[in-house]
Amino acid sequence: MTERFLHGRTALVTGSTSGIGLAIARDLAAHGARVAVNGLGTPEQIEVAVQSVRAAGAPDVRHFDADLRDPERIEAMMAEIGAWSGSAGPGIDVLVNNAGIQHAVPLAQMPVQKWNDILAINLSSAFHTMRLAMPGMAERGYGRVVNIASVHGLVASKDKAPYVASKFGIVGLSKVAALEYATAGSRDSGGVTVNCICPGWVETPLIEPQIQARRNGGSREDGVRSLLGEKQPSLRMSLPEDIAATAVWLCRREAHNITGTSVAIDGGWTAQ
Repeated sequence: MTERFLHGRTALVTGSTSGIGLAIARDLAAHGARVAVNGLGTPEQIEVAVQSVRAAGAPDVRHFDADLRDPERIEAMMAEIGAWSGSAGPGIDVLVNNAGIQHAVPLAQMPVQKWNDILAINLSSAFHTMRLAMPGMAERGYGRVVNIASVHGLVASKDKAPYVASKFGIVGLSKVAALEYATAGSRDSGGVTVNCICPGWVETPLIEPQIQARRNGGSREDGVRSLLGEKQPSLRMSLPEDIAATAVWLCRREAHNITGTSVAIDGGWTAQ
């Protein structure tokens, strides 16, 4: 039986209508959290995501729409979540900044609008949610910020200038916030911590075409090993549920002194 240690807590997971974000939202729900879902999709896709989080065990779940490129819309969403959670302010106990986009072309060919959008969604939106949520966490003596960065927040790859810049940026932002809130709360209350998870290859539907393109007549596993061979020594992908389990573990009271860290889940990529 899953320990519902997040009972009475409110969580926001951005970019949680699919993939890693949805897996995290479900796992937080399974451990008792009320979950605010945020992300894109058709009304049908959003409803499926909400229902799956509810089925995982959330005492309450709701989708909150916001264009994460727009600070005013983020502020409105945070206020709506605060009212929904029964708090006078943004009553978010667990904040997972997962939303992200990418566009891969050489630096000189990168459209300026793509640079602006990627930095806004991948980095600036996290700044805005954190600045609005963290004072309340400090007042309550418990808070968890888990920023889903990337292995590209630790090492670079060509043709991904704005993505790499945004992920290095969120690692740095997390360290600053961790230092500023390090003394909030106590060991008993759980404190306020800020950490990054830095995944390497994660098995989501978005990368299936790349796997198939690498099969060369072999099995799907051959395709995976070929795709990962250049950078991920384990030659196996993580599952979204693996990332989710790590995020939830960081929310435990026992993790009160784990802050300002970047947890690489990369099969040895950054050990090379």
